[in-house]
Amino acid sequence: MPDTPHLVSDVMTLPVVAVGRGARFKEIVRTMRQWDVSAVPVLEGDGRVVGVVSEADLLPKEEFRDRVLGRSEQIRRLPDLGKAEGVTADELMSTPAVTVHADVTLARAARIMAVKHLKRLPVVDDEDRLQGIVSRADLLKVFLRSDEDIAEEVRRTVVSYLFPALTHTIHVSVHDGIVALRGQVHDTSLAWVAERLVRSVEGVVGVETRLGGEDIDPDPAETTG
Repeated sequence: MPDTPHLVSDVMTLPVVAVGRGARFKEIVRTMRQWDVSAVPVLEGDGRVVGVVSEADLLPKEEFRDRVLGRSEQIRRLPDLGKAEGVTADELMSTPAVTVHADVTLARAARIMAVKHLKRLPVVDDEDRLQGIVSRADLLKVFLRSDEDIAEEVRRTVVSYLFPALTHTIHVSVHDGIVALRGQVHDTSLAWVAERLVRSVEGVVGVETRLGGEDIDPDPAETTG
């Protein structure tokens, strides 16, 4: 079977810049600029995450500086108007914070970000204490894996698992993250299983399978198993 999927702990960023509940507006802006981040977790006590302040939480201060809103728009934009009046992290933060644990798979973290429309997630332990942070850019790190590394994992965890007697007749090549499987197999119904398992390997961009009942000569330019 494929290796255990890469986890958030494999790619999360450390150390993490954070602020306390009492951090004031300009202090938060300076912190974001100094560390070149677009959001900071808000901590209390022994490092427990209670919220997140992002650029989106700070922008209402400027957006509503000179605007006069009608009553209906005031009601609709009430949360943003509240943030426009905020001066501390406690008043500005989005809460409760959406967080993940370090042992969550990258696929699950990506789904949470997509559903919640977030760019980053604080990583916490079982007591909600800050452990790190994972961003969209961190999740994309898996696609920096070398073609050779991906090919080796496909051979070891997919080909050897599905076709243990044919490991030397099935050829694996990888180019820019696209995996090609070529060769002769006795049970062609396993081809779609192989394709699905290969897609679950971290760093794979696409899969091309040519596993048939007749021998297919490998491309001499390919990296073979």
